[in-house]
Amino acid sequence: MKLYNSLTRQKEDFKTYEEGKVRMYTCGPTVYHFAHIGNLRSYIMEDVLEKYLVYSGYDVNRVMNITDVGHLSSDADTGEDKMLKGAKREKKTVMEIAKFYTDAFFADCDKLNIKIPNTVQPATGCIPEFIEMVEGLIEKDFAYIAGGNVYFDTSKLKEYYVFNNHDAEDLAVGVREGVEEDTNKRNKTDFVLWFTKSKFDDQELKWDSPWGIGYPGWHIECSAISMKYLGDRLDLHCGGIDNAFPHHTNEIAQSEAYIGHPWCTHWFHVLHLNTSGGKMSKSKGEFLTVSLLEEKGYNPIVYRFFCLQSHYRKSLVFSWDSLDNAAQAYDKLIKKISTFEKEGEVDMAVVEEYRAKFNEVMGNDLNTSLGITAIYDVVKAKTNGATKRFLLDDYDRVLSLDLLKAADSVKEEKEETNEEDAYILEMIAKRAEAKKAKNYAEADRIRNELAAKGITLKDSSQGTTYTKA
Repeated sequence: MKLYNSLTRQKEDFKTYEEGKVRMYTCGPTVYHFAHIGNLRSYIMEDVLEKYLVYSGYDVNRVMNITDVGHLSSDADTGEDKMLKGAKREKKTVMEIAKFYTDAFFADCDKLNIKIPNTVQPATGCIPEFIEMVEGLIEKDFAYIAGGNVYFDTSKLKEYYVFNNHDAEDLAVGVREGVEEDTNKRNKTDFVLWFTKSKFDDQELKWDSPWGIGYPGWHIECSAISMKYLGDRLDLHCGGIDNAFPHHTNEIAQSEAYIGHPWCTHWFHVLHLNTSGGKMSKSKGEFLTVSLLEEKGYNPIVYRFFCLQSHYRKSLVFSWDSLDNAAQAYDKLIKKISTFEKEGEVDMAVVEEYRAKFNEVMGNDLNTSLGITAIYDVVKAKTNGATKRFLLDDYDRVLSLDLLKAADSVKEEKEETNEEDAYILEMIAKRAEAKKAKNYAEADRIRNELAAKGITLKDSSQGTTYTKA
């Protein structure tokens, strides 16, 4: 499999430390609000990646954190703690907010067919691990204490900007909009490993530490949680492109300083979902959620289908028209699949031929757009329905679009409709016979019986027609 590596900025063969096994880490949500569909695009693509690795024969152990403390409203260690902000907004405790929005996130994942990782770890459950790692960085002289907080010293690194070539002046403290000056920092790129009460006196979640009562910085979470469950060598780290800097940059800095060797070999970043107004963001106020899509009558799987029609390394522009187009295409596809007969012998020669085509596109930097094309190729293939259904079910182990489930539901509804229509026509014929025999009481009984089922009869000179409620 070839996969683009954000660290090397090139597409390369995907290799793991241990043959056949993948240690995979994905940055989880900060649970202070609902996930918007832009956030969920990243989780959908990470889900496809994990499922394709399993499809390819890998044993994948995937870990994800839940950020329920320490993520400030600016990724540059400034602003208000997002969890505290959410608690104030809804007049609840931070833990009540965390529980509610964690449950909401996983409910959205379920609707979108996103598999829950093997291990999900809230940050508040790993405070001892964070403290141990910070202590280790201080001992190795990669961290210092200033103003009660503990900072990582980026000047000790040979290279800090591992993902992008940033202009140092662009990141000067107090110059770039949104970056407040922290006079405790020795260098403008240093970042907080542990906050003490000197940062926020009203912080609800605080723990004892060697440096005073406080709480962890956001960046330390993923490094420590990853090492706790996956060891000190990571094969694959995933997240949205907005996490590449500073979050993932800081993760690499502190992790490799702590363990003393390269940490993660492959980085997978998903580009933004944009609207006509630009990048989707919670900070802008109203934002799109899965629940809102449902309220407007969309099946959440249609949004997954919409996302898979584009490559993960391309920005995707959302509009209601584009979602309508995806819904129409999905419904048409499902109706076509519903016509395939289940009976028959599966032609394994055809299966192997089309599997090879699917692997060719999905194994080339996870090209889901061509993966969708592969579905249509199967639909048009000159083979029997049983073979087509087998292949579509096989592809759906990766794409998770409910192809057969939805098609079988459509077929079942159609069969039920046909049965109902046959019943109605039979009752209309009996009513006609009753009227011909001048048995008007029976004719009225049949009309009333059908009316009770929501079926309205209309008599005319051409005969009797019916409508359903």
